[in-house]
Amino acid sequence: MDKSDKIIVGISIGDLNGIGVEVILKTFQDKRMLDFCTPVIFGSTKVVSYHKKALKLEVPVHGITSLNQINRNKINIMNIWKEEVEIDLGKATKVSGLYAAKSLTSSVKSLKEGKVDVLLTGPINKETIQSEDFNFPGHTEYLEANLEGKSLMILMTNKLRIGLITGHIPISKVAESITPELIKEKVFTMHNSLCQDFGINKPKIAVLALNPHCGDKGVIGKEDDEIIKPTIEEIAASGKLVYGPYAADGFFGSETYKQFDGVLATYHDQGLAPFKALSFGNGVNYTAGLKEVRTSPDHGTGFDIAGKNLANPSSFKEALFTAIQVFNVRKEYIELTKNRLLVK
Repeated sequence: MDKSDKIIVGISIGDLNGIGVEVILKTFQDKRMLDFCTPVIFGSTKVVSYHKKALKLEVPVHGITSLNQINRNKINIMNIWKEEVEIDLGKATKVSGLYAAKSLTSSVKSLKEGKVDVLLTGPINKETIQSEDFNFPGHTEYLEANLEGKSLMILMTNKLRIGLITGHIPISKVAESITPELIKEKVFTMHNSLCQDFGINKPKIAVLALNPHCGDKGVIGKEDDEIIKPTIEEIAASGKLVYGPYAADGFFGSETYKQFDGVLATYHDQGLAPFKALSFGNGVNYTAGLKEVRTSPDHGTGFDIAGKNLANPSSFKEALFTAIQVFNVRKEYIELTKNRLLVK
């Protein structure tokens, strides 16, 4: 691959006291990774050097102060602050949250301006990152507010993709949030993503029930019969291959999920608990529905193992490869559909 053709991957550094820097460094310890992309880590060489020393990792990096200085064959560190930052590995601090936000804000700005091709985000602490400038439950909500499109959080591997109809909201708010309009929006977003981002021609999508046993005909809840089922039938009548609602326990227990290209869970833990039980450490968090491509590993800050050289970079590597793959598939899809319109 010509070095000028390589995808530029913007990487937000995540919480400075967690394992984000460690999994980034371990990923690019393998020099072959630079054959696939050009990484640009938004943070500071001082912070990266601190982690390298603490972890005893020998990974050469290239510090820059402008994206015009990117070296296509090196691990670039975009220095977005000059000051010394207090690092306290394994601790959730307001300082580490503040600088995680600085990294994310700068990398998203560069993504929006087209200066990087895709975004790969390191794990943040959702409490310490909160401020007047960052008032969001997580990455997904922040990205939707700052980029074009309606987001859908998808946790995925090669064999399983689970999207969330509702995201980071309290369980007490889930039932009232499940509306026909929201279900339609999330189904359409997943359908479009499976087509344009993963090259699946006629994707099959399963929707999980909100209540145990699909509500047992109203005995345990009426939402499945009165809201979810009629909405699925309406969507299916338009020609999309959408099925359900399925009781979540039997759906995963019987491995029915293997029959579908995508699954929509009604709330966070209904989808993520089985996903992580089946795939933890190898999964990818992909934000579908946005104009730009963003992925992240499926794990958190890992404060309990930070600085101990124990973090596994597998999920981060998968997130990197997924971002590259989605970027390329989407580019090809746009070209194909553009040609199809011209023919018409």
